[in-house]
Amino acid sequence: MTRIAVLGSTNMDLVAYTARAPGRGETVTGREFRTIPGGKGANQAVAAARAGGEVMMIGAVGDDAYGTLLRDGLEHAGVDTDLLHTAEGPSGTAHIVVDDTGSNAIVVVPGANGVLTALGPGEIAAIAASELLLMQLELPLSAVVEGARAAHAQGVRTILTPSPVQPLTDELYDHIDLLVPNEHEAAELSGQDEPHAAAQILLRKVPEVIITLGAKGCLYAARGGEPVLFEAPSVTAVDTTGAGDTFVGALAVALGEGRPVAGAVAFASSAAALCVQKPGASTSMPYRSEIEAS
Repeated sequence: MTRIAVLGSTNMDLVAYTARAPGRGETVTGREFRTIPGGKGANQAVAAARAGGEVMMIGAVGDDAYGTLLRDGLEHAGVDTDLLHTAEGPSGTAHIVVDDTGSNAIVVVPGANGVLTALGPGEIAAIAASELLLMQLELPLSAVVEGARAAHAQGVRTILTPSPVQPLTDELYDHIDLLVPNEHEAAELSGQDEPHAAAQILLRKVPEVIITLGAKGCLYAARGGEPVLFEAPSVTAVDTTGAGDTFVGALAVALGEGRPVAGAVAFASSAAALCVQKPGASTSMPYRSEIEAS
């Protein structure tokens, strides 16, 4: 079983479903509201656990009711929460609008996630004992850099989802093995709108890149090799929230099991395709048996 540490955020997703997202200054009427455990870190942890990984969550929740629910949700998914700290104040929240096309717009309020600015001996030891470390950018960048540095020093493979996108330091790039941006994030980081061009720029910073392209699949590129475009399964999307995190969590499990890139991407793409056919993020993530049967 692949041992995966996830250094990342835990948020409560407050999701409003509506025919179309409101424009600036506009009010629209929604048809449904849901409160769903989320956060990019927690989502990747749940996705990896359901896909068959042994997962440790490193992060923080608040001492409010959301914090209790978020911890319970992770534990129910089989994620180890011994290093999920409880901080004074509110838990992180994500305010999400989902329209009838399945597209979403998200505002994240960090809450307790913002207190994790550095890692302690327990976190460093947990990373060192893992095979892969998954990271995102909903925690303070100082903690992400420290985690990546610790993993790199111990030969632990590092995977970064650069979301929400922001300029990254050379120190962080130096400790990333695989960068997994979406098309928008890749363009922001590289200054190139075209994915192939963006990948070539990013390969100057990291050894491997997978740019996710939604329904168009994903582009894999590595130093010294030709880029490969992998198509996504054709499905009708209900809600794309959490699809990228599902992809990364399942991808980490597959890579940890030693699958070649093509096989790992196929496994991850199947997981993401199953995710978008149901509403919600963590609640829609498939189990390994479902992925293998798809």
